[in-house]
Amino acid sequence: MALPNLLRLIYRNMAVNTDPGSLVILIGLPGMYLVFFGFGFASLASSSQPGTSYLSFLTPGIMAFQVVMAGTVGGGILWADRRWGMLSQLLSGPFTRLEYLLGIMLTSLLFGLGGALVMLGIADALLGSVPIQPLALAVIFGSITVGSIFFGALMLLLAAMLKSNTAYNSVQILLIFVVNFASTVFYPLSSGLPLALRILFEVNPLTYVSDAVRGAYLGTFSAIDGFQLLVLLAETGAVLFLAVRSYMRSDLSYE
Repeated sequence: MALPNLLRLIYRNMAVNTDPGSLVILIGLPGMYLVFFGFGFASLASSSQPGTSYLSFLTPGIMAFQVVMAGTVGGGILWADRRWGMLSQLLSGPFTRLEYLLGIMLTSLLFGLGGALVMLGIADALLGSVPIQPLALAVIFGSITVGSIFFGALMLLLAAMLKSNTAYNSVQILLIFVVNFASTVFYPLSSGLPLALRILFEVNPLTYVSDAVRGAYLGTFSAIDGFQLLVLLAETGAVLFLAVRSYMRSDLSYE
């Protein structure tokens, strides 16, 4: 029995992004952040949560960072397919533009959830414990889901708008660097930061994901974290609308 078109596209997207080289970047890099930063910075940095180690503080941040890595998968697929003419070939067959779009977004979502699950497993090996409360896990993976959709849509928007490989790669690398280090992934928000940096932290969607995941992971989830998730939902809807609109209007190929 033939698989539905959407499942065939997801399988194809997963297959082309699970080679050893891609997995080293998507899973290995965050994993190395967790191990080396978690132990290496332990003597220099302290968690913002009393009674917890820096590794405990960092683990949910690295889980949240998976949403950015997952977003690069979707954007990379669209850009490469348009660059090499694969998109026009796929759409000349039984696939529609909507099916292709859903395939990309669901692939990004699977990478985000899968990456977070891997980081949770690494944390279990390093710390000997993970949150087992169903509500905590629901908040963690719900936050990862929304974050994966946001960054998947953002990277999709970039891929639909930029026609230069150099420009796309440069913007993507810069964006990853800024959202990663101007967030609460590696360190808590400090009042001692310059005002401009503090604002950047506070408006960064990755901060919202990181705070929500950390709150659920450490059992400190608050009303502020819930409000941030509502803001993230609104931002995700807006970015997804722009991404879909740009994608539906974009050319099938750069040639």
